Amino acid sequence: MDEAVDGRHPGRAVPAPQWRRSALALPAGALPALAFPAPALWWLAPVALVPWLLLLRGAATGRRAARDGWLGGLGFMLAVHHWLLPSLHVFTVVLAGLLGLLWAPWGWWVRRLLGGRPGPGRAGVALLVLPSAWLAIEVVRSWQGLGGPWGLLGASQWQVDPALRLASLGGVWLVSLCVVAVNTALVLLLTAPGARLTGAVGLTTVAVGAATAWAWAPVPRSAGTARIAVVQPGVVDGPEARFARGELLTRSLVGRPIDLVVWGESSVGRDLADRPDLAERLAALSREVGADVLVNVDARSTGPDAPPGIYKSSVLVGPHGPTGDRYAKMRLVPFGEYVPARSLLGWATSVGRAADEDRRRGTRQVLMDTGGVRVGPLVCFESAFPDLSRRLVERGAGVLVAQSATSTFQDGWAPAQHASLAALRAAETGRSVVHATLTGISAVHGPAGEPVGPRLGTRGAAAQVYRVPLATGTTAYVRFGAWPVGAALLVLGAYAGTGAVRRIRRRPARPAPGSPAPPARRAHGWPTRPAR
Repeated sequence: MDEAVDGRHPGRAVPAPQWRRSALALPAGALPALAFPAPALWWLAPVALVPWLLLLRGAATGRRAARDGWLGGLGFMLAVHHWLLPSLHVFTVVLAGLLGLLWAPWGWWVRRLLGGRPGPGRAGVALLVLPSAWLAIEVVRSWQGLGGPWGLLGASQWQVDPALRLASLGGVWLVSLCVVAVNTALVLLLTAPGARLTGAVGLTTVAVGAATAWAWAPVPRSAGTARIAVVQPGVVDGPEARFARGELLTRSLVGRPIDLVVWGESSVGRDLADRPDLAERLAALSREVGADVLVNVDARSTGPDAPPGIYKSSVLVGPHGPTGDRYAKMRLVPFGEYVPARSLLGWATSVGRAADEDRRRGTRQVLMDTGGVRVGPLVCFESAFPDLSRRLVERGAGVLVAQSATSTFQDGWAPAQHASLAALRAAETGRSVVHATLTGISAVHGPAGEPVGPRLGTRGAAAQVYRVPLATGTTAYVRFGAWPVGAALLVLGAYAGTGAVRRIRRRPARPAPGSPAPPARRAHGWPTRPAR
């Protein structure tokens, strides 16, 4: 802890001004964001939490540790989501501050378990509890109403093969657990002489686990390839011009063997039932290229099959027009596509580019059969949710297709962050993921999370054909789901229960009714008996 000399009492050390700790907590919490795209310093993640942990363990009180946990969480959320500032302005800071509160208990626990000179027992508990508590935070903030699972710590390892193999076993959740455990073990090695062996055992356990996963985790079995074309029109003003650019790029594929053509999110700005001319133009494209075209309609629907309103829907169009396969986006972007509790937070529309009208939600996931492949569609933000892709593969999806648009954040970190999620969803499910965007970054990842073909950046338009690997088999994550989350909650429950039992045992016993009261003592020390 920083100290200074108290001028009123020379020679006495007192805590330095608290604003210094506060000033350090913000950048310490923000540091892990550098491991994510676009900086993509993935190798920083195993040590990125160390400065924050050191700050928390040295806090003078538990209350200050909780405060520094909140400030670090605020810094982390701002750093990972800073590209929202042009759209939400000051509301971005408000949201980051609210979500940062989730790290306040974590900060308190860090001081309790790592503060002072922990012995082997307390260090072992820290290696279990602190990663579990971090994972609990990620689970809570992954609720769609709080912004969804964007910026999960494990997602920073999307290009690390051993981490992707871990994801096939326990999803991104298992990767997050391992990353926090490594950071915790390093702090023990640096600060706890009596628990260095425990820290070394923790590091070794994670390393051996990752190596075992690399060597023995089931690998998806190859089942051929599908030729899928991604059409990225680039930055174009207006839905009509975007549609025309998509047509032009799709026609450039004529004569090439293709099983499916994929357009990005909001590639069609009118409901096809209301614009039969657009439906016919898409059908003509399908006939010319010899493949179905999967578009995304962002428009007001007045059809009898759903309540009226604006939907974002993946629509499959064949040579005779729309096939009837349609998937309406189920998980919407808070503030971007709807305003949570609009009666209370509707003012956000006056300070940023929040949605003036709430989009409508779909009610069920859909599989589409095309070109001999069963396609599971996701729309933009939904590729951040591991459970959606898992359920599609459980139902038989052979390829996952995520239609996206991040043109609002074209020059920020959002396009690269979003594209990286395709690698994680592929590794988790053992199925290839096609991430098709309007303005980049478009990318394809194979069943083990490996990149397939070129990435289409944010600086141009293109129509690119990919030989997408198909696979069979079931990953442990698809079979067992988010079991690391359950394990983490069990650890936290056991820790809380043990603490409660200890407090009960330490509580002094009350005297039995009618038993004589203990003798009282006067100020000068002579005992007296209570009056009868």
